[in-house]
Amino acid sequence: DDDHFVSLKDRVAFARKQGADLFIAIHADTLRGQTVTGTTLYTLSEKASDAESEELALRENRADAISGVNLSGQSEEVAGILIDLAQRDSRNKAALFSRQALAQLKSVTKMTGKPIRSAGFTVLKAPDVPSLLIELGFLSNPKDEERLKSEAWRKTMAKALANAIDTHFEPAVAQNP
Repeated sequence: DDDHFVSLKDRVAFARKQGADLFIAIHADTLRGQTVTGTTLYTLSEKASDAESEELALRENRADAISGVNLSGQSEEVAGILIDLAQRDSRNKAALFSRQALAQLKSVTKMTGKPIRSAGFTVLKAPDVPSLLIELGFLSNPKDEERLKSEAWRKTMAKALANAIDTHFEPAVAQNP
């Protein structure tokens, strides 16, 4: 209900505290130049899928430190294996959700030429919560800025995203009525 900065670490911690089954970071950023336009969905990768993704991730990650999971009772090797296993499962779920989100969003907004990308955004690094970063558009592009300012466009995007979330969790709800 207000507009204040929440650290990257605190965003992930909040999701964990709430028992989140999915974490979605919604962004509207700027890039050099005015030609980059459209919506992009990002999943976690240690190596960015392209230079643009890497530039965005580096800028975002500089804002805060990586949130860690407390595995102090485990050896380095065991902790590393546990984190890798949890992260693999979370990445698979995030990849599935990114495809479901794309299916909903592509009919209501302009997508970038490569709408699903990967990068090392800090907010995507929680090993236990599947995470997706949605870059709605770029404030450095006049047409994207116009869309972002449109209440009707934002409502349409929110509805499409809600449909993607419902689609993602439908099988689980059907199994556990």
